[in-house]
Amino acid sequence: MALMITDECINCDVCELECPNDAISMGTEIYVIEPSRCTECVGHFDEPQCRQFCPVDCIPLHPDFVETKDQLMAKYIKLVAAAAPSEK
Repeated sequence: MALMITDECINCDVCELECPNDAISMGTEIYVIEPSRCTECVGHFDEPQCRQFCPVDCIPLHPDFVETKDQLMAKYIKLVAAAAPSEK
C-alpha cells in the first residue's frame, strides 16, 4: 500500500529527504507522495522512513493503493532496474 500525506503536513521537508525512492515532492500546498514510486521503503528499510521521521504523524496508508509486501518488493525491483545504467 502506498502512503499519503494529509493536510496536517507542516512542510518541514524531512520526508522528501528521507524517501529512498524519490516518491515525495512538493505539491500545490503540501508535500505529496507518488503512489507509483512508494514502496513503503520495502527493499530499503524495515519501516517507512517518512513516517519514522515525520514530526506531526501525518503520513497514513493510502486506502486507494492497497499492495502486499510482495507487490511492494516487485515495485522496488522495477524502480531499481529503471534507475540502473544500461549495459552496452
